Amino acid sequence: MPRPRLLVAIAASAVAGVGLVSAVSASVTPAPGPPSMVLQMNLCLSGKAGCYARTAYPSVVDEASAEVQRRDPATVTLNETCSGDAAEIARRTGYQLRFAAVHTWGAPLPCVDPGGRGDFGLAVLTKDDIRESRNEAFAVHADEEERRWLCATTIRDLTVCTAHLSTRGSTAQRAANDAECHELRDVLARYQDAGTTVFGGDVNRQDPCAPATMWARQDSAATQAAGVQHIYGSRTLESPDPEVEVATYTDHDFLYAGGRSGSAS
Repeated sequence: MPRPRLLVAIAASAVAGVGLVSAVSASVTPAPGPPSMVLQMNLCLSGKAGCYARTAYPSVVDEASAEVQRRDPATVTLNETCSGDAAEIARRTGYQLRFAAVHTWGAPLPCVDPGGRGDFGLAVLTKDDIRESRNEAFAVHADEEERRWLCATTIRDLTVCTAHLSTRGSTAQRAANDAECHELRDVLARYQDAGTTVFGGDVNRQDPCAPATMWARQDSAATQAAGVQHIYGSRTLESPDPEVEVATYTDHDFLYAGGRSGSAS
């Protein structure tokens, strides 16, 4: 009898139709790309800078940890931190950590008051596991402090970078800052050519150091040292509005920018 064959044909067509619908649905709703959420913080933790008194240590570490937990960003960039304090923030929040010591007079600078907090430097924290990282000193320096950059790439192929550039108080410092900015732009362009890249850092200048392939946002609305902390992101990522949170225990407010892959300006 032809009827069973007809039922089989109808069932096969139904299965094929479900597959077609699924394929169409997948084509119009692609999975989101890696998040570009970045939280940038300058924490003044060396124990030697003039801003250290207001940190009321360890209140600054408590405040930074709470901000990470509140924002829940994909990545965090820390400037003027200490290896032990960065590790403590990572421990409290469950993030992965990479740290780079900043040398002074050719050697790492131990954090003091109290001691035992490790060396002074930069840090990157990520939610995802880190596959590889690299840090180098900038070629030009204005004084005894060796400014550096640090980049870490996660298992999701998202690279997050940070740097803390020279201040611009003197002619020599301004020249160094300009040279560091140019070098940072080249570093970010190389990482951007290889894949999705974000940056957060205190660049001590208003003009961005982002390559043309990345958007730039800064803490212009900050109540402290406005405009010098920047966040950059690949143009394949959303270009979010920056958000500034007033920081009580450090001399720079916290800068946040969030978004996912999509069109960017």
